[in-house]
Amino acid sequence: MYFFTVQGFFIGIIFGVLKSFDAEGLLLYTFFITTFFYLFSHVIIAFYFKTIALKTYMFPKDIHERHLDIFVEEIDRREKLIDSAMKITDEAIKVNKEMGAQNA
Repeated sequence: MYFFTVQGFFIGIIFGVLKSFDAEGLLLYTFFITTFFYLFSHVIIAFYFKTIALKTYMFPKDIHERHLDIFVEEIDRREKLIDSAMKITDEAIKVNKEMGAQNA
């Protein structure tokens, strides 16, 4: 925070010297730019602490694992259903070919 405030002070002095031709302008530019950098550093620090507080949130691992287990069981059940449907389809195609060969 101090670094940003001092940086704002020096940027304010440089900007004041370049833009202002009197002492009052120099002081005003320096004051406003230093204040902006001071407040900006507070905003950055507030967001930093806010993200740190979010990282300490406990992830409900056991609930998610139970949901994932249910999804895996559902996928396995559907795979078995599809496999049995493919076997039935393959048998039907085989029977149709045999019937077509006998009729020809």
